[in-house]
Amino acid sequence: MSLKIKTVNIGGVITSCVSKKKLALIIGEASFNSQLSKPIIIFDSNGHGISEANKNSGFKNLLSQADIIHADGMSVVNFCNLTSPKNLRIPEATPTTDMIHEIPEYNDKNINHFLLGGKEKVVKKAADILSKMHSRFIVCGYNNGYFKQSEEKYVIETINNSGCQVLWVGLGKPKEQEFCIRNIDKLTNVKVIITCGGCYNYVTGEYKRAPKWMQKSGFEWLHRMITRPKQLFFRYLITCPHALYCMLKYKNIK
Repeated sequence: MSLKIKTVNIGGVITSCVSKKKLALIIGEASFNSQLSKPIIIFDSNGHGISEANKNSGFKNLLSQADIIHADGMSVVNFCNLTSPKNLRIPEATPTTDMIHEIPEYNDKNINHFLLGGKEKVVKKAADILSKMHSRFIVCGYNNGYFKQSEEKYVIETINNSGCQVLWVGLGKPKEQEFCIRNIDKLTNVKVIITCGGCYNYVTGEYKRAPKWMQKSGFEWLHRMITRPKQLFFRYLITCPHALYCMLKYKNIK
């Protein structure tokens, strides 16, 4: 499958210039592509990811092995569109929390999904909600993210035997990227792998999305920092300025 997508360097991360609809349709097409020799890997880019990629060469190397890195954060889109030529602009942010709903909305075929990661009660609830909300989103399995390295082989077998076409991996950075790259050749029946962080918590409502104006203006990170201060205050306090520095550093580098 040829992925003809323009890319742009934002903060040292090669990011795809792709809209929500195009990304959802690419995933839908790949899900039924019998010619794929291995799964398409889709990672995301936001301020946190850009900062980590510039601090950790191992993480940056993992990102470089993805087929698509989409702009999960509006700050990535805004910076791109302020500094890049018109033919290399990202049309809109493609948050994973929206993408998980947009795939069944833009595709007219049933697609089988497996949800990996999060707490047991959260991923189970997310599976129930998505199944009821979208008739074309078929959840054929789920597994929490609290498994040992010695149990990983069993998890891979469970995923392969589930019949899923799309695998969602919500283990948090960098564990979810490490899992995807480490197991890409073992996930023999999967067509698309998408990392999704804490997406299931947003599906269940445990985490609240920011108001629309904050999402569009690029300040959703501020809402998250305020509503989840113990988890995110110091992370964003450090990573946001560093990510901006990295974006400026790479603004003229292709």
